[in-house]
Amino acid sequence: MPTRTARTAWTGTLEAGEGQVELTSSKIGTYNVSFPKRAADEANGSTSPEELLAAAHSACYAMQLSATLGESGGTIEALDVAAEVTLGADPAGGFRLTGIHLIVRGEVTGIDSDTFLAAANDAKANCPVSKALTGVQITLDAELEE
Repeated sequence: MPTRTARTAWTGTLEAGEGQVELTSSKIGTYNVSFPKRAADEANGSTSPEELLAAAHSACYAMQLSATLGESGGTIEALDVAAEVTLGADPAGGFRLTGIHLIVRGEVTGIDSDTFLAAANDAKANCPVSKALTGVQITLDAELEE
């Protein structure tokens, strides 16, 4: 399996510094990062490790769920997956990820809601990004739309 890479160029202190994250493997973009914008409610044109992690988790989860639903006999018309990654204070000092909330809505034929929910929970447990983040509480809101 391939290895994917990204790199960050950073200048300055945590509070006053800034950087650029480059998606090196795909070559699809370079994005600004800064701690003040990371900690603010509005990102104002900068991304953050949490947003990048949310993107990775939502994509990985969608792939895993599509595989699990296929194994369950479902035909996937559409999956809409969002991931909310929260940064908060760490009681031991500094910061930590305090939670990840996955939200999925699916249009899937050939299965019922119970089968969809079982597949959604299985995908949450078995997507590689979820497995990598076992130290963070991951919650799920899954619904089969009819």
